[in-house]
Amino acid sequence: MSCGKPHATPCSEVLAKVYTYIDGELEEANYAEIREHLDECGPCLEEYGLEEAVKKLVAKHCGCDPVPQDLRAKVLSRIEAARIDLEARETQAAE
Repeated sequence: MSCGKPHATPCSEVLAKVYTYIDGELEEANYAEIREHLDECGPCLEEYGLEEAVKKLVAKHCGCDPVPQDLRAKVLSRIEAARIDLEARETQAAE
């Protein structure tokens, strides 16, 4: 995911921090960097909106049910794989 424009904060870094951004758990400087990127990058903004909607939907329907550890590990693994793939594509595009 990238709009093809250069950004101060790479798309891969935004993807890696989107959940902590949604949760409001970033330091203020990091929060501002992610917000600036989302303001500039349509594809990342769409992804942010999707991630936020999914998180709200899960919270609404799952309440306080504990997340099975294997599910959590699978989700984190897929997020990491997507981040690595995005970094590789960004590197190839920069070459």
